[in-house]
Parts: sequence; structure tokens; C-alpha cells
Amino acid sequence: MALDIKPTRSELLKLKKSIKLAKSGHSLLKKKRDGLILEFFELMKTAKSVRKYLAEAYGLAIGKVNIARVVQNDLKLQSLALAIRQTPTVELQTRNIMGVKVPKITGEKIRKSLEERGMGALASTAVVDEAISAYEKVVEEVIKVAEAETAMKRLLADIEKTKRRVNALEFNRIPAMVGAGKFIALRLEEMERENVFRLKRIKAKS
Repeated sequence: MALDIKPTRSELLKLKKSIKLAKSGHSLLKKKRDGLILEFFELMKTAKSVRKYLAEAYGLAIGKVNIARVVQNDLKLQSLALAIRQTPTVELQTRNIMGVKVPKITGEKIRKSLEERGMGALASTAVVDEAISAYEKVVEEVIKVAEAETAMKRLLADIEKTKRRVNALEFNRIPAMVGAGKFIALRLEEMERENVFRLKRIKAKS
């Protein structure tokens, strides 16, 4: 790098400004990296919690549907399932965590009333209603898990990218610029000594 740089005072001043800017950028990136890591661990706690709730809700739903299968036959349950007219809608938005866009997932019409299900009061039973409600709860928990885990993946990707940029500045770019600055300073000193020596020779001849 040093061989491609002109050993001039203006180039040295320019390089010093670049080094200062690079160090400032390095400091900001380190703060961003550290902040993202903290956010990641907070999200990891949330993800662990919602995974637990999902597992519990799913276990409960399995138990409820098994009871419904004993009370009703599978054909009747399939018929009731096909009668449901409305399906849940999922809305995907984004939120910002330290410059990283992560998903915000919301579900509408997941929990339905008997009328919204479209099965009719006579067609369903309390056991079937409990099984359906339990699986609606599962869907709600699935949405929470999907949001938390997708956010974690996005943050992790940005943490890795930020770490690479920090390392590139710390171990490559900044040392190279500092080395180039030292080269220019030494070269300017040599040129100054050469000029002084030349002037002395001229004076000695005159």
C-alpha cells in the first residue's frame, strides 16, 4: 500500500483524516455489534419462552382432539373441519432493531366464535369446541415462535456482517493506513534531510 502513495504533506494530512474517520467508524460498529448481541440474547429468551408455550399448547390440543375423536368419529370431525368458512389471516410487518429490520407478525380471526366457524350450534359439541379452541391457541403460539425465530436469524446475520466489518477495519484497513502514514512521515524526513544536505553543499561551493 505504501508504494502506491505519494509521499507528500497533503497526502499525509488526508491520510490522517481518513484514519480518524476509520477509527470513529470502527468504534460505532463495535457499539452496534455489542448492542445487537444484547438484543439477540433478549430475543433468545423470548424464543425459548414461546417455544415452551407452543409445546404446552400443542400437547393440550392433541389431548383435546383425542377426546373428540373418542366422542365423535373421524369422519364427523373432518366434516366439521370442512364446514369452517373463515381461515386465519396473517399480516406481516417489520420493526427496527438498531437498524435491522425484523418481522412483526400478527394474526387476525384466529380465535373464532361458534357463528364464525360456520358449523352451527347443533352440529358441534362442547368437546369439539374445546379441541378447536385448543388448536386456535396453537396457531397463535406458532405465530409468536415464527416472529421470534425469524428475528433471531436476521439479527444473527447482521451481527456476523458487523463483526466482519469491525475486524476488517481493526486488523486490516486501519493498520494499513497507519503503516502508510508512517511511511510517508519517514519519507518526508528523508527528503527534508536530503534538502538540508543539498543546501549545505551549495553553500560550501559558493
